Amino acid sequence: MQKDAIFMKKIMNLSKHFGLVILCLLTFGISAIFSLNSDGLSLLALKSAVSSDPSEFLSSWSELDSSPCHWNGITCDHNQKVTSISLSKKNLTGYIPSEIGALSSLSILSLSYNNFSKPIPIHLFNATSLHSLDLSNNAFTGFLPPQITSLANLNHLDVSANSLNGSLPEDLTDLTRLTGTLNLSYNRFSGGVPASYGEFPVTLSLDLRHNNLTGKIPSVGSLLNQGPTAFSGNPFLCGFPLDTPCAEPEAQKPSVLPNLENPNDGFVEKGKSGNGSVAVSLISGVSVVIGVVFVSVWVLRKKWKLDEGKMGKEKLEKAPEGNEEGQKGKYVVLDERFVMELEDLLRASAYVVGKSRSGIVYKVVAGGGSGRAAVVAVRRLSEGDATWRFKEFETEVEAIGKVQHPNVVRLRAYYYASDEKLLVTDFIRNGSLHNALHGGLGNSLPPLSWAARLKIAQDTALGLMHIHECSPRKYVHGNIKSSKVLLDDELQAYISGFGLTRLVSGSSKPINSSTKKLSTSQIIVSPKNSTSSCMMYAAPEARVPGSKFTQKSDIYSFGIVLLEILTGRLPDGGSEDDGKGLESLVRKVFRQERPLSEIIDPALLNEVHAKKQVVAAFHIALNCTELDPELRPRMRTVSDNLDRIKLQ
Repeated sequence: MQKDAIFMKKIMNLSKHFGLVILCLLTFGISAIFSLNSDGLSLLALKSAVSSDPSEFLSSWSELDSSPCHWNGITCDHNQKVTSISLSKKNLTGYIPSEIGALSSLSILSLSYNNFSKPIPIHLFNATSLHSLDLSNNAFTGFLPPQITSLANLNHLDVSANSLNGSLPEDLTDLTRLTGTLNLSYNRFSGGVPASYGEFPVTLSLDLRHNNLTGKIPSVGSLLNQGPTAFSGNPFLCGFPLDTPCAEPEAQKPSVLPNLENPNDGFVEKGKSGNGSVAVSLISGVSVVIGVVFVSVWVLRKKWKLDEGKMGKEKLEKAPEGNEEGQKGKYVVLDERFVMELEDLLRASAYVVGKSRSGIVYKVVAGGGSGRAAVVAVRRLSEGDATWRFKEFETEVEAIGKVQHPNVVRLRAYYYASDEKLLVTDFIRNGSLHNALHGGLGNSLPPLSWAARLKIAQDTALGLMHIHECSPRKYVHGNIKSSKVLLDDELQAYISGFGLTRLVSGSSKPINSSTKKLSTSQIIVSPKNSTSSCMMYAAPEARVPGSKFTQKSDIYSFGIVLLEILTGRLPDGGSEDDGKGLESLVRKVFRQERPLSEIIDPALLNEVHAKKQVVAAFHIALNCTELDPELRPRMRTVSDNLDRIKLQ
C-alpha cells in the first residue's frame, strides 16, 4: 500500500514536469508569433486570405519574423511601418481581408492583374494614408463603397477591369487630392455620369469607358475638357464629346447644327509602323490614335485611313500619279529618341489644356499608372483659309522641327491628312507665364519673385534669339506673348507656337515647291489674326492688315511681355492707359518721373534690393517697344543686356 502511494506520487511529479514542458512550448510558440509587429499580423491575414499562390511569392511572409519589412512586395519606413504593398501580376487568388485597413502608414496598395474577388471591404478605407490604390484587372464585385471618400490623401484610383456594379459614387469629388488618375473603366457601373464629376480638376485623367452608363454627359466643368475616349464603350451615353446626339423633343431641336470650332487634338508619340494602312475612320484616326477629337458632325462622318508608313528618317513613299501624297494620312516622327509605340497611344487619354486661333491643345497621357505614364501635348491645327499640299506642309513642319533649343518647345512628330493636321510636342508641366502672372485654370504657383521673373525673361530672350539666328532664312515667330511662354517645374521658360503663324494664318498662301522655306515675307497679318487684347502684343507696323511680321516685330512683342513681367498688368494697361496700352502707360510714368511703385507689380515692392535691376529691365523693355522698328535692338543685344542685369 505504501509502495502504491509512492508510485502515484512519482507519477504526479512527472505530470507536473510534463505540464511545465508543454506550457513552456506553448509560451515559446505564442511569444514567437506575437513578436511580429501589428503590421505584420495584418499582412498575415492577407496571406491567409490568398487561396492560391502558384509562384509562392508569399512564402517569405513568416509569423516567426519580428518585422514584415523584408517580405516580398513589402516596403516600410524607418519606423518599421508598412508603407507599400506591391503584389501586381503574381497570379494570386483570394480576397482582401478587413485587417489591411489597420495599416495606418500604408500609402500604396497595388494588387492589379491577379484574381482577387468578393466585394471590396469597407474597412480597407480605414487606411487613410493611401494615396495610390490599384485594384485593376481582378474579379472584385459589388458596389464601390461610399466610404472610399475617407481616403483624403488619395491621388490615384484604378479599379478598372473588374465586375463592380451600381451607380458611380457622386461624392468622389470629395477626394480633393484626386488629381492623378480615376479609372473606373471596364466594369458594370450603370446610371448617369454625375454632374459633380465636372468639379474634378482638369489635371485628372478620367476613364469611364466600357460600362453600362446611360443618359446625357453633363456639360459642366472639367467634363467639357474630356475627350471621347473617357466615355466610349457606353452605348447609351450621348452628348458632347461623343458623336451620339441626345434625343430631344421635336420643338427643341435646332434647325441648324451649331458651328463647333474644331477643338480637336490628340496625342501621338513615336510608333513604328509597316507600309500598309489601317482602315480606320477619321474619328478613329484622330479620336483614337490621337486620343481625343472634338469635331463637328460632318467631320465625324468622313472616312480616312491612317497610313502606318515607316517613320523617322525614311521619306514617305510617292503616291500614284494623280493622287495627292498624304491623302490617306501620314504620321511622321521627327526625333529618333521619341520611342513611344503607336499601340500605347491608342490607349491614351487626353483632355483640353488650351485653345487659341491656331487650334486646340490637349495634354495626352499614355502608358501605365502614376510614375510610368508618358505625357505629350498635341495641337489640332485650325485650317484657316490655307490649303496645304502634303509636300509643302512637310517642308514647313520639318523646318520647325529643326529649330532645337533648351528654351523652345520641341516638335516631336506630326500627322497630315487633307482635313486633319496635328503637331506633337513635349508637354511643359507648369502652364504659361500668362497664368503665372495673372492667374488662370490650373495655376498653383505662388507670386513670382524678381529672381524668377528675370530668369524667365532671360530664358525667353535666349529662345527667341535662337529662332532669329539659327538659320540664314531669318525665321520669325510672329506671335510672341505671355501665353506662348511655358514654364516647367523649375520655372525654366520655353517658347511655344513657333511656326504656327505660317501654318494657320487666315490669309497665308502656302509656299510653292520652289520656295519651300519659312521667311519673314511669308507671314502675313490678317484681320482674323487678332482680338483687341492680342493686338497689344503686335508692333504698330504689324497691326495693319496685309503687313508682314518681321524679327523687329517679334522684338516689340517680347518688349510687351517684359513689361507684363515687370508690372503684372495685362498688355491693355488697364483703366489708366487711355486705351493706348501698357507700353504707353509705362512711357508716361517714366516721362513724368512718377514713382516706380505706380507701375511695378505690387508683389515685387518688397524686393527693394532689386530696384536697380528692375529699372534696367524697364529700359530694355522700352527699347524693344520703340515705335520705329529701326530703333529696336537685335534680339542678341536684348539677351546680352538682360544677362548683364544680374551683375549690377
